[in-house]
Amino acid sequence: KAVKEGMLEKRSDGLLQLWKKKRCILTEEGLLLIPPKQQQPPQQPPPLPAEPAAKIKELHFSNMKTVDCVERKGKYVYFTVVMAEGKEIDFRCAQEQGWNAAITLQMVQYKNRQAILAVRS
Repeated sequence: KAVKEGMLEKRSDGLLQLWKKKRCILTEEGLLLIPPKQQQPPQQPPPLPAEPAAKIKELHFSNMKTVDCVERKGKYVYFTVVMAEGKEIDFRCAQEQGWNAAITLQMVQYKNRQAILAVRS
């Protein structure tokens, strides 16, 4: 179930570190990153993508440590998702989109659910 959908820019790992647009779907379990070429026409709701799974990256909350808001510069807010294995993934979006807050909120809710399940079992 999608909590939030839209475009985010992700900094590539390569030498040039270019910003690449990704279609993002925030769920209760994590963040899906889909290459923008695979977008659906806007008039129909996008089904959960049937594209090859290799093209879709899932950042699962179980592997996420924190979301750091790095800075607000111009119209963008820059933030970093820190994964459990130490990998850092840089993103940016327009300030009014509030992606960093939405991702943080969903991650905290996920971790709370996991903690409650652990206590019950």
